[in-house]
Amino acid sequence: MKTAGKKQKKITKPILWIVLIIIAIIQIFPLIWLIDFSLASSNEMFTSGLLIIPKKIQWGNYVKAFVDGHFLLYFKNSILINVLAVVIVVLVSIMTAFACRRMRWRLSGFTKTLLLMGMMIPIHATLLPNYKIYSQLGLTDTIWALLIPYVAFSLPQGLFLMTSFIDQIPLELEEAAIMDGCGIYRIIFRIITPMLKPSIATVAIMAFLNNWNEFMMASTYLSSPKWKTLPFSVLEFTGQYSSNYAVQFAVMALTAAPAVIVYIILNKHITKGVAMGAVKG
Repeated sequence: MKTAGKKQKKITKPILWIVLIIIAIIQIFPLIWLIDFSLASSNEMFTSGLLIIPKKIQWGNYVKAFVDGHFLLYFKNSILINVLAVVIVVLVSIMTAFACRRMRWRLSGFTKTLLLMGMMIPIHATLLPNYKIYSQLGLTDTIWALLIPYVAFSLPQGLFLMTSFIDQIPLELEEAAIMDGCGIYRIIFRIITPMLKPSIATVAIMAFLNNWNEFMMASTYLSSPKWKTLPFSVLEFTGQYSSNYAVQFAVMALTAAPAVIVYIILNKHITKGVAMGAVKG
């Protein structure tokens, strides 16, 4: 029986690896296709094959995309808005999770449920009401027009992960801190927060990736270049270089590159944090 089991395992393992490799190739092929076409000339686009072997690598496509697409300005705006959104989401998630799970007050459970219901609301379902509110408050075409919805829609997911981790922290640690004279904010940021590092990393990375390529709200609330984010580079190139497809592919590659790099470098933190949160929750 043991020999048969070992033989079956030896046969199953290579098949599993083959299936996983095929799935990985299918998943990563669009990115390879994008980079391949961005390095070719527009005349080489019309080919019968899936990929192109450029006669000469056209690095000039990326130069045009970088300069004419206002890449640095939009990249700076994207970094600023997303970093601020991540910081606010992490801080509010920690304090809200602590308030709902550790502090005793009548509406704590209802408040947590109400906030978590935000995960059921599509972010773009609020476009029209938000635009009307921002217009009345004079917030359109400002950083707050993006920062507020980015934080609001990332908060439920952050709260869900933070509460799962906080539930596993022994109450005795907080009781001992209170006996030593610690106040509530010192307990949260000196004792609780250092123990939430996996959850904080997961919340920060997921909030960053979710908001990085968001375009619908940005195009609705922003009109001047002052706060436009990186996806606007793609939109502007579709008009300016409507016949130069290679340059359009180059600007799309530049826009996608930061999110891809962040995901590749920090992927293990995402899977680790989600897995630990699922087990502990």
